[in-house]
Amino acid sequence: MSSKPWYVYIVRCSDGTLYTGVSTNISRRIYAHNSGHGAKYTRSRRPVSIVYASPEMTQSAALKEEYRIKSLSRKKKLVMIKEQKGGT
Repeated sequence: MSSKPWYVYIVRCSDGTLYTGVSTNISRRIYAHNSGHGAKYTRSRRPVSIVYASPEMTQSAALKEEYRIKSLSRKKKLVMIKEQKGGT
């Protein structure tokens, strides 16, 4: 079992859509998305920019949180992003 911390992240794609993923290194993952080596979904929607990153968690917790976030409506995701940035 890996002891590396995992993160859930959300990026905003160039077409305004949101993509949610997990990684142990968000910077490297964003670079991969923007260089065309990330998820198939983001390849035609570059560049992407990070809009949300979770606190450190285990891989299992990160995968569960990713699933939970992906099931949210766009509106609820935007609220979550705004709350993390300190907005009300």
